Amino acid sequence: MNILLSEMIAHADPSQVAGLSRFFKTGPGQYGEGDKFLGIKVPVTREVVKACWRDVGLSDLEECICSEYHEVRLAALLTLVELFSHAKRLPVKPGVTGTSCPTRSGIPQADCVDFYLAHTAYINNWDLVDLSCYPLLGVWLLDKDRTLLYDLVRDGKTIWEQRIGIVSTMTFIRRGQLDDTFAIADILLHHPHDLIHKAVGWLLREAGKRDKAALEAWLAPRYATMPRTMLRYAIEKFPEAERQRYLQKLVS
Repeated sequence: MNILLSEMIAHADPSQVAGLSRFFKTGPGQYGEGDKFLGIKVPVTREVVKACWRDVGLSDLEECICSEYHEVRLAALLTLVELFSHAKRLPVKPGVTGTSCPTRSGIPQADCVDFYLAHTAYINNWDLVDLSCYPLLGVWLLDKDRTLLYDLVRDGKTIWEQRIGIVSTMTFIRRGQLDDTFAIADILLHHPHDLIHKAVGWLLREAGKRDKAALEAWLAPRYATMPRTMLRYAIEKFPEAERQRYLQKLVS
């Protein structure tokens, strides 16, 4: 029995479906068009994951990540993050791989990353990206080559893969490593989609919290032509007078 799927279905709340569908823009022509909801809010999903993750395997996650229901896909991703984050602290059974181990202690972090990257087609809304990519992919890449993120940004088949590329750098920012955020922001600087503008602006803002001078240096040759939404997000924490100078293109 897939306990994660069973528990998620058991927590369905039809009274919440309409509101969640509107919030995640599931109407015709919107970015979440056609997505379906069980009516489960994120705190409830987190509680289910907290109770279940030790009893969930990759075959269970496969079933959940392919679900037509948004919240079940989110539960799969949050469970994957738990499995990944606990992998180093749990004993690994000799000679047992993560894909076949009947208990969760045998799933290596590499298997979690491979699973994540193999299922990006189902990571298809901003919350699914933002709640999963940096605590998993970002952490994995802390001590590794980061070309993968640049490939996602340049060659991603969807805006969600591109968003994974920039949002994953949050982990680096939190460790004072800002270069990749600025470099990837450059690649996405004139992207046509508002959801990418918001993501890039958000990460630039976070980078600026660590090093305001570095953000100002990045903005200097770009702010006058960058998307307005991206700029607004990036300078959100600046003093109001300073913000207005940027918005009015008065910064020299």
